[in-house]
Amino acid sequence: MIDCHTHTAVSPDGYDCVSASYQKACSLGLKAIAVTEHCEANRPEGPEQYTTAHTNEEHYFHNRDIFKKSMLENTEVMKHTLSGTEFVNGIELGQATQNPEFANEVAADERLDFIIGSVHEPAGRDDYAFLDYKNEDITKILDDYFDEILSLCSWGKFDILGHLTYPLRYICGEAGISVNLKQFEEKILMIFSELAKKDKGLEINTSGLRQKYGKSFPDFECVRLFRECGGKIISIGSDAHKTADIGSGIRDGCRLAKEAGFDKIYYFKKHIPHGISL
Repeated sequence: MIDCHTHTAVSPDGYDCVSASYQKACSLGLKAIAVTEHCEANRPEGPEQYTTAHTNEEHYFHNRDIFKKSMLENTEVMKHTLSGTEFVNGIELGQATQNPEFANEVAADERLDFIIGSVHEPAGRDDYAFLDYKNEDITKILDDYFDEILSLCSWGKFDILGHLTYPLRYICGEAGISVNLKQFEEKILMIFSELAKKDKGLEINTSGLRQKYGKSFPDFECVRLFRECGGKIISIGSDAHKTADIGSGIRDGCRLAKEAGFDKIYYFKKHIPHGISL
């Protein structure tokens, strides 16, 4: 129905072009596709200013330039869209609270339809993908993660909170360490209450369904809890990094949303939610 979290080769870890992504969405009969390139707010400039280990690779920097390129390519594709599939000009804004000045600059760009707020990296450390969880305090890692998510929700200049529980992709899926989220339920409730109070949405990110983790981010229990906290807006995204994955898991995400008590899913144009009945 919709895929509101996708990346192309404009993102450092993506493949294929924006127009190819849009054409794939049209061929699948999607109502809407959002192209949401990575824009890590904590690294807008070049490598000379940053110290985390994995960022020795040049392409992890220059996020200001990535954002500019994304807006140019997305707006060009928007000139040639078809009537059946909406093109949503989006961005995945990472670590906004680690550099609010740059994050505010991105959020204020009038070309944007849609902003996913995400956290990929603890402050001053590598992306969760690069941590050695055999030598980490998992409880502290997740405590700090949920604290930063709560701060992100307080900042609030986004439309959808992206892939909540993202670190579990690596803690559970890759390192094989089990985690009981019940111990973090109080913080998760605070996050969901803040989202509901501000009429912000929660993403069902289906990428985990095709990874070792085997579940969405967040899982069914969290999505149901969001509903119980008064959450109304649910979006669904594959987190595709290549055209072959566009639309992957979306049907499963729709079923999960419905089972959790939602009767609509949403995409955004100019930050206004548009609902589609399930």
